[in-house]
Amino acid sequence: MSRKSILHLSSGGVNSPRSLREQVLDALRSALIATELEPGTVYSVPALAAEFGVSPTPVREAMLDLVQQGMVEPVRNKGFRVTELSDRELDELTEIRALIEPPAIARITREVERARVEALYPDAQRIIVAAEANDLIAFVAADLSFHLGLLSLLGNRTLVDVVRDLKMRSRLYDLPEMAARGEVGECAEGHITLLDKICSGDADAAESEMLRHLAQVRGVWAGRSSRAALDRLDASRSLS
Repeated sequence: MSRKSILHLSSGGVNSPRSLREQVLDALRSALIATELEPGTVYSVPALAAEFGVSPTPVREAMLDLVQQGMVEPVRNKGFRVTELSDRELDELTEIRALIEPPAIARITREVERARVEALYPDAQRIIVAAEANDLIAFVAADLSFHLGLLSLLGNRTLVDVVRDLKMRSRLYDLPEMAARGEVGECAEGHITLLDKICSGDADAAESEMLRHLAQVRGVWAGRSSRAALDRLDASRSLS
């Protein structure tokens, strides 16, 4: 992980009106999801603070927040170890998202004014720009912002908070390899496709596109094409 990859995430840099702790927390969280902070590795607060160019205090505070979220664990006198997730845990996270998000997308298609959905196209484009630049940290941050912004159109803050928690607990284990193969762009463009489906007014097509997107992401998380959880969900949906 390079200093540049973390620092550029700060919204407006260290002079942003957002607190330094918030900036550091967001940057660390994105680095964890993108696995630039590697699972199983112990990172010291002073070393991370040096990469940020800040004092250890906001880094330590951010790490303690991440402990509460289960993303890191403290190691006495050494720092914080990045937690690892099993395939089963990743399947469970995906299954919960698949139970929540596709129906929410169908509701957005039916109930939300098209202009409000169209306003999210620039956010989706930012994901593509980050993918084209192979900027994995910015890709993760833009993806999170897009999905939460889309779900927020329903006006249900609890829904947004639940999905935020599920996404933040994820790990995109194969993302660096996908970037090296030039495959991140396909994943990024899927966000435009999702908006197109919603704006078309076809709730079933939009819901299916969201499920397809989750299936693609699950493959990225695992670093392989395991889709057991989504296959079970698809089977149950076809019988209903």
